[in-house]
Amino acid sequence: MKKIAVVLAGNGVFDGAEIHEATLTLYSIVKNGSTYEIFAPNIEQYHVINHITGEPMQEKRNVLIESARIARGKIKDLNDFNATDFDAIIFPGGFGVAKNLCTFAFDGVECSVNKDVEKAIRSMAEMNKPIGALCISPVLLAKVLKNVELTIGQDKGTSDAIKKFGATHRETTHGEIVIDKKNKIVTTPCYMLDANISQIGDGANNLVKAILEMI
Repeated sequence: MKKIAVVLAGNGVFDGAEIHEATLTLYSIVKNGSTYEIFAPNIEQYHVINHITGEPMQEKRNVLIESARIARGKIKDLNDFNATDFDAIIFPGGFGVAKNLCTFAFDGVECSVNKDVEKAIRSMAEMNKPIGALCISPVLLAKVLKNVELTIGQDKGTSDAIKKFGATHRETTHGEIVIDKKNKIVTTPCYMLDANISQIGDGANNLVKAILEMI
């Protein structure tokens, strides 16, 4: 059975992992006959957002602990990730990707990537193993790997930044994926577009299927 690592960025679209994208990715992995293990960096998240008002809250939370909510407690520190143990790795989206896994939300093209995230991406790429990224997560791959082909949908500001990283961007719509066969990368826009949960499910499932075919 193929084993996929899934990396989360917290819990909740505005300050962590996008829950629909994360959950539907996990569902698609199992539905397509594979298994998964969930990881997150053991770091303090950038801030905590009230998901009703959209305003910052005066409290601190940990990315690993928050991600454990989605993982139902079964999760590992990304620092312990070993590429030899997995057939592929997938990054769901959410603002936490751009705030916790990297600083793209604040620094744009000058952003830095969390060291454990970068190590996981590079180690999988060096072993020529497939990498999937949903929503805003492709910016991680563009920043770390540079010369890759991917999509975040149709947002001009983000796609321009991706091009400045040295990557190639392809415009896509709901459920569509971009496959970089040379680098074994699959990406899909999800909530980078104005989408509903059914369209998110289509994108996640199409991405997972493509990843599994590459293994």
